[in-house]
Amino acid sequence: MSILKQDNSKAIFNLVNVTFSYVDDRPALKAIDITIGRGEAVAILGSNGCGKSTLLSILNGLLFPTAGIVEAYGTRLTEDQLSFEEFARFFRSRVAFVFQNPDVQLFCPTVLEEVSFGPLQLDLPREEVRRRSHEVLDLLGIEHLADRAPFNLSGGEKKKVAIASVLTMNPEVLLLDEPGNGLDPRTQAWFIEFLQRLREAGKTIITATHDLSIVDEIAERILILDEDHQLVADGPGTEILGDQELLLKANLIHEHYHHHNGVLHRHLHSHVIGHRHQH
Repeated sequence: MSILKQDNSKAIFNLVNVTFSYVDDRPALKAIDITIGRGEAVAILGSNGCGKSTLLSILNGLLFPTAGIVEAYGTRLTEDQLSFEEFARFFRSRVAFVFQNPDVQLFCPTVLEEVSFGPLQLDLPREEVRRRSHEVLDLLGIEHLADRAPFNLSGGEKKKVAIASVLTMNPEVLLLDEPGNGLDPRTQAWFIEFLQRLREAGKTIITATHDLSIVDEIAERILILDEDHQLVADGPGTEILGDQELLLKANLIHEHYHHHNGVLHRHLHSHVIGHRHQH
């Protein structure tokens, strides 16, 4: 399948003072201000429970802020706005969400039906849907799974089918929630390479993760949410990943101390930084 080049001239998302609370009134996000442009590769980092998945759900129009404004493609993104069929079709065809757990996303009897479902909702001609579906299956190397039931597949295969099910709509934006979870090393390496191909094609990719080992390969810009559910950093990946104190405060790396030959050593640990000694 040809991956269409995108126009990078305008912002896709603009969030102003966005706060979100669940039913217990404890904020899951506090006063978030973010603008994300076309073609950006962004990683949202933070420890478990800091609000990364909530933020992705707001960007995808699955949740709506308790306070503040979310704009997508220059239009206020609200539940009422998404009730209009024309805008909903426009938005859903351009923004796609790959959930952390593919079992939440997969529901059709066969893989081929799964990847065909999205474009069928766009009222595309059946021949076009068939062409897209087979091209995407071939692109992801899972054509041989076309007649299999998704629930019988391995975790890595399910993840590929979940990705295929959104790529058949050729979205501009991919929202990925903890994409490396449950993947074996080979499948994770494939996935990182595939994301890099999508980036080269100009897709906007927004990934929520706490896994620092993949960040420098999938994103150029990093946002960090702290355990108080606030945005505490927004900048180039190399700059953010090099700020050890920031990563410590956000609980993305940890430290421990031990004695060696009578000297106290401080170790910083993370997937990407490895072990660094400070005396």
